[in-house]
Amino acid sequence: MNWNNQGGGPWGPKRQNPWGSGPQNGGSGGGHTPDFEDLIAKVQDRLSSFVPGGQFGGRGIVVIGLSAIILWLASGLYTVRPDEVGLNLIFGRYVGTTQPGLNYNLPYPIGSVIRPSVTTVNTTEVGFRSGESRTRTGQSDVNEESLMLTGDENIVDIDFAVQWQINPARASDYVFNIQEPITSIKAVAESAMREVIGKRNIQAILTTERGAVETDVKQLMQEVLDTYGAGVVVRLVQLQKVDPPAQVIDAFRDVQAARQDQDRARNEAETYASKVVPEARGEAARIQQEAEAYRERVIAEASGQASRFDQIYTEYKKAPEVTRERMYLETMERILAGSEKTVIDQNGASQQGVVPYLPLGEFQKKVGAPK
Repeated sequence: MNWNNQGGGPWGPKRQNPWGSGPQNGGSGGGHTPDFEDLIAKVQDRLSSFVPGGQFGGRGIVVIGLSAIILWLASGLYTVRPDEVGLNLIFGRYVGTTQPGLNYNLPYPIGSVIRPSVTTVNTTEVGFRSGESRTRTGQSDVNEESLMLTGDENIVDIDFAVQWQINPARASDYVFNIQEPITSIKAVAESAMREVIGKRNIQAILTTERGAVETDVKQLMQEVLDTYGAGVVVRLVQLQKVDPPAQVIDAFRDVQAARQDQDRARNEAETYASKVVPEARGEAARIQQEAEAYRERVIAEASGQASRFDQIYTEYKKAPEVTRERMYLETMERILAGSEKTVIDQNGASQQGVVPYLPLGEFQKKVGAPK
């Protein structure tokens, strides 16, 4: 092959390329394809305008590289809001926690930041869904979650909600220790409720121990989540509905009504007993006190009579005749005091010794009596 300098080299005249002549100035394309060298020259001219002195060389490349590095490093600045904490990662490994405000971590792809909200109170519903198809109560039941077995082998339908939030001091545990936190918290809540309900009778659950159930479930949930290292604080467990299953609720209400009648009858009996027993005790105490008073009186009278007898016996030893006479007269005085009396003079001769007796005392009473 002959080399022709005027022919434009081995590719032919007018600098044709090996893939064809391409469009010419007068061709149908109406334009000229820019040369690659022309593009490089234009880029160098553009970069030279940013370089001091207008000369683009090794120094310009250094300046541009340093600028790019500075901009890349500056992109590591980030802001943590007051309701968040920042979790810094280097090559995907957790290296520290930052507080609200302006913070820095190496930029992507070396570093990254996760900013979970630690003040938001989340609500987990168990046994019902408030956002799905509505029923008369404004929520849909999930029976596989709400039906639970009690300690006395009854079934109770329980809907409850758990309010929780991320522990600000252990936000890294929440992010890295549990793969699906919401699902795990819901499973722990349901398991804790089943354990607490399984230790109680259905009557207590429906009436007096609802508050105790909420407290026990909250405590048990917190213990389990701490064991898992979940980084979660349980704020509240609230029972929404506690009822027997719908299939037996009518029969259960009949049983409840019968128990209420039983309690009413028992209360009435206890009220009657509370009234009668104190009265009986009071009457018994009164009788006992009267008996004791009678005993004391009889003992006192007997003691007095014994003392009087001793005194009389002492005087009797001093003058037996006088004492016998006196005792006779006193005895006759007591006997004849309330009877009609006739005085007989054994030594008198008139009227065979009968002495007329005029009861002046009785006569005076009759005279002084009102007519």
